[in-house]
Order: sequence, then C-alpha cells, then structure tokens
Amino acid sequence: MKVLFDCRYTRIGRHDGISRFTAGLVAALAELHPVTMMISDTRQLAMLPNLPWVLGPSPTGLTEPFVSLFINKFGPDVVYTPMQTMGPWGRRFGLVTTLHDLIYFTNRTPPRNLPWPVRIIWRLYHLSLAPQRGLLRSADENVAVSETTRQLMIKNRLTPHPITIVSDAVDEPAAVRTALSETRTLVYMGSFMPYKNVDLLARAMHLLPEYTLHLLSRAGDADRARLERLAPQNSLVFHNGVSDDEYHELLSTATALVTASRNEGFGLPVLESMAVGTPVVVSDIPVFKEIGGDAAVYFDPSRPQSMATAVRTIEEAGEWMRRSERSVAQAAGFRWRHSAAALLVVLTRVNTTRRRD
Repeated sequence: MKVLFDCRYTRIGRHDGISRFTAGLVAALAELHPVTMMISDTRQLAMLPNLPWVLGPSPTGLTEPFVSLFINKFGPDVVYTPMQTMGPWGRRFGLVTTLHDLIYFTNRTPPRNLPWPVRIIWRLYHLSLAPQRGLLRSADENVAVSETTRQLMIKNRLTPHPITIVSDAVDEPAAVRTALSETRTLVYMGSFMPYKNVDLLARAMHLLPEYTLHLLSRAGDADRARLERLAPQNSLVFHNGVSDDEYHELLSTATALVTASRNEGFGLPVLESMAVGTPVVVSDIPVFKEIGGDAAVYFDPSRPQSMATAVRTIEEAGEWMRRSERSVAQAAGFRWRHSAAALLVVLTRVNTTRRRD
C-alpha cells in the first residue's frame, strides 16, 4: 500500500495546531508503515521528520479544488490529509480527510495568515455546511480529532462514512514535574480570536493579584491594548511568540495553564501542559472534559470569579501535586503511536475496499 501524507499545512519556523498535528502523526505513522510526505515548500522539511517527500501545490491556492489531478501522477493507493478541503475531483486514489472542529461556522473571522482572495473564499465557504458536507462525503472515509467533533459531525449529518477518532497527541515527555514552583504564574497558549475568550482571563487577574499571566502567542497591537486595559497593571506578560524550548520551560515552572475558550475541537496546549505535570484550569466545555477527565479544574467561561476560584482550588494543601499526578496519568492515553495505529487501520481498510471494488 503506497501512502501519501499531505504535509502542506506545516508551518515554517513555528508550528501551529494543524502543523504540530501533521508532524507528530506522520512521524508516528512512518514507524508503522512506509509513507511519503507531500509538501508545498521545501522550508517545511525543517519542521518534519526525515522521510521521502514530493512537492505539491499550495493548499491555500486557487487550484486546490483540482489538486487530486496533480496528485494522481504520484500513483498513491491512498492519501491522508489532516484537513477536509482537498479537492476530490478526478482522483484515482483512496482519500481520508480530517475534521478538527466546526468553530469557524459560528466564528467566521478567517485566519490572518491567508491571502485576501482566499480569505474571501474562506468566508463564503463557512456561510453554509453544504460545502463541508460535499467535501467530507467525497472522501472514502473521515476522521475526527475528538469524540466531541465526531458527535458534531453526526449531529449535523456531515457524512455517511464511518468516522474514526485519530486524536491529537503528545510525545512522552523527557521529564515530569515533581514540585510546585514558588512563583505564582499562569500560562495561556493560543490565539486571541474572540471565541478564545482571553478577555475573561485578563479580567480575572483582578481577583488573583499575586499572579502574573503569560500570554505566549503573537498578539496584535489592538489585542494587546484591549487586554492591558482589562487587567491590572503589570499582571500580563506578552511573549509575542515562543520557541518550543521556551514554551516547555514556561510550562515547567507555571502554577497552571489556563484557557477560557468557549469552543474547541481539541485543545492541544491543555494536553501538552498535563503531559509534563502542570495542572490545567479550563473552561467547562465538552472537549476539555474529554481531554482533562478528573485531572483538570473547570470553570464557567462567562464568569471571571469562577476562573479565579478554580485557580484557588489548586492552592489547597496537597491539591497541586494531586492534580499534577492525575494530569500525567490522563495525558498518557494520548500518544502519537496510538493515533497513528488508529489511522493505519483506516488507511488499510480504504485501500482494501477500493481494491475489492
């Protein structure tokens, strides 16, 4: 079985969520079965494992609806893409697509890194679920990154195909925490889009005067100014992007990772924090319950007081260590090897079915 893995969504220089999902999953899959990566820019190779590769077109270009015609020349038996937007027309291979979430159908602000013609098409695409249904149904099978997303796919009748969970994951950490640092710090890793609800974190800092909140992602000037107005003076630290090493160093000393997001398809920073033993204080939404289990501390994402109370919970005697140990155990169920094994079953089934038909 010749497997082609679509790695064209890999970021250059620094991973985002889809990029990290791509790199982690393709590396683990390659340990189970030969795989060829398809990239769109050779600079992406620095962020990917050392595997065979071919060069394809940009996934955000206007030719994407017809990309299968281009892929046919590589002769794959089955193609896996970590997105759901690969144009299926004219394909002569098995296709497995991925849905991470339905967030942008209710939060229609497009990602800022897209060129403006694609941003226009992106907005039109998200006005209705019809294009989503068409693309998902045109594949042979679909995967979802969480049970939460799978249930949304079923509820909205997006596909008649089997939906397999191939979850986001983390590598086993080199070390886990064994003690709480004296410095009171909270860490937030994520964007500043409205559904992320970062404003609530800023407001809650009035109720946590001894803490500082470290905001790790790049923030625009407007976002930074707004959050600084909402929070007490000197309570926010803007990092404007961090390397992986800096990220892990901050996690290894933080009191907790926090997020007040109202909607997520998964929530990889939550899992990354738990894996190293840093407790998480998160909004009470289904996907965080799925990831965090009884290790996380939950709060009402509409009430700053609820968030502050949740942080205070882990200050109780012995509670931080209990939450840390539970976090490590919970995160151990989300490893890339588990996700790759689940994906290989899907790819094999698609290939077998197409050969039989």
